[in-house]
Amino acid sequence: MNLSPAESASPHPDTDHGGRRQLPLALGAIGVVFGDIGTSPLYALKESFTGHHPLVVDAPHLFGVLSLVFWTMMLIVTIKYVLIILRADNEGEGGSLALLALVTRSMGARTWTPIIAILGVSATALFYGDAIITPAISVLSAVEGLVVVEPALANLVLPISILVLIGLFAIQSRGTARVGALFGPIMVFYFLVIAVLGAMSIAARPEIVASLDPRWAVRFFLLDPKLAFLALGSVVLSVTGAEALYADMGHFGRKAISVSWLYVAFPCLMLNYLGQGALLLGRPEAIANPFFLLAPDQLRLPLVILATIATVIASQAVISGAFSVTQQAIQLGFLPRLKIINTSATAAGQIYMPLVNWLLLVAVVMITIGFRSSSNLAAAYGIAVTGTMFITACMLGVLTFTVWKWPPVIAGLATGAFLLVDGLYFASNVTKIPDGGWFPLLVAAIVFIILTTWAKGRGLVRARVAEDAMAVELFIASASPRLERVSGTAIFLSSAREGIPPALLHNVKHNKVLHARNLILTLIIEQTPYVSEDRRIAVEELSEGFFRVFLRYGFMEEMNVPAALGTRAICGGPFKQMETSYFLSRQTLIPSARPGMALWREHLFAWMVRNAESAMEFFRLPTNRVVELGSQVEI
Repeated sequence: MNLSPAESASPHPDTDHGGRRQLPLALGAIGVVFGDIGTSPLYALKESFTGHHPLVVDAPHLFGVLSLVFWTMMLIVTIKYVLIILRADNEGEGGSLALLALVTRSMGARTWTPIIAILGVSATALFYGDAIITPAISVLSAVEGLVVVEPALANLVLPISILVLIGLFAIQSRGTARVGALFGPIMVFYFLVIAVLGAMSIAARPEIVASLDPRWAVRFFLLDPKLAFLALGSVVLSVTGAEALYADMGHFGRKAISVSWLYVAFPCLMLNYLGQGALLLGRPEAIANPFFLLAPDQLRLPLVILATIATVIASQAVISGAFSVTQQAIQLGFLPRLKIINTSATAAGQIYMPLVNWLLLVAVVMITIGFRSSSNLAAAYGIAVTGTMFITACMLGVLTFTVWKWPPVIAGLATGAFLLVDGLYFASNVTKIPDGGWFPLLVAAIVFIILTTWAKGRGLVRARVAEDAMAVELFIASASPRLERVSGTAIFLSSAREGIPPALLHNVKHNKVLHARNLILTLIIEQTPYVSEDRRIAVEELSEGFFRVFLRYGFMEEMNVPAALGTRAICGGPFKQMETSYFLSRQTLIPSARPGMALWREHLFAWMVRNAESAMEFFRLPTNRVVELGSQVEI
């Protein structure tokens, strides 16, 4: 059997790797996890002053904004994510869906479990809006540095950005194993460069360091409460990508990510932000693009090239994340089967999903052309980020009360504090909805409808099939004695854990035979990322050569039915490939006015079923041993 991620590459780096392995893990984390947040200095400070609610570039505003940037990274990234949320691992895995699975598994069936599910699905839906905007704003903000080098190149910014984005998505099918090995060293070099540039600027105006005092943030709000509140919508851009710390925890482990943030990313980012502030104290006109103006004239073009490479790396990380999140959504029953291609023979987690890739490319190019600049995209970016953070804070509250069982006072204070902070940032970004914030909300709404329609539709189909299902005992007693037996093994895939699957009933109806050995196989996706091999298969022997088999997988694992069954001699002996036939039910759905979903959602669900990846390919069934039997189901 092919090794699962749990076996091919440890899913628990913190426990499975010694201290000597933490350095390469931390290096990899810098390249993958911190690409997004690492490129935020390209636009975050600039947008705080020149965005849709401009600020005067003077000392009180500079010190106030920089104080907000520092304490935002301290509260949201360091305390909320590094110190607390990274501990909320689902057997080593993180991310919205992993957190949802962890919480729902621990809570069981409670009255407000569906609310938690809606929160998790909403965070996932917002992620796709983030995945579309991140490549566009990152690459645009880097290529816009060409205008600083030579203003006459302004007309080339948009076409160059589009070419870079097309090239980025075009290479996804090749996998990221080789390129990924370079991500860490390149991003370390990038962080060192921006830290040195910032430190050089700070040396000229060292008084800027005083902005780390939180009293400057308070004075900013006292000076102009309305503008300070609106500025939060741009300040939060400094922590875009914070969710990646949690989402990528399974690849690098909590310790490596924490070390990378505390000792590399955080100090380098703050040196650069403070350096930009020091530059603006002496040259307020540099607010046009303070990141690139930090560099001497002769180094600006190399800095543009380095920044572009860094933004490509940041974009690569979020694209890979989109593949991973989509795979989890499929496994957990929120999306139909889609084509998944392994791009590495050794790392099972490296996958490529053509449909997701090309849909993302179309969406990214469209918004790049539509918004045309990083400043315009910044308004759209913040609401996706803050919305996801606010939902994570809500789920963290549930986690502290019900799973970790913190003392109610401590859990309440921690949850309340994070909800207040994240709520303020989200509320500030809500004011940007007319200026572009509508876009990620539109994307999230579409994705949310798709996710919930598929989950609800699957439930309806199972309920309709169960209505007509025959009990196993009754079928064996009535059909088995009077049907002719043929040699070999028949495996009938069934989504239900009880009753006779439609494929078996139709086979008997049309072919009027039974095989010598008959397996009713149900695949179960657990609320954990991986399932140990000793729990993989459960067999219930019935009678007359019938067996009910349960095959369990985690939501991070790829399913290979023949390989799993071939690992053991069960149900009376080993499975011979050329003597085993797989029977699948292919349902044709008929939308109707029966209670269930709105008719338009039933049509949407039926369309998704028709266009889903074949179960034969998805479950890795041998193409010449599969029989599909159709039926109609009214929903």
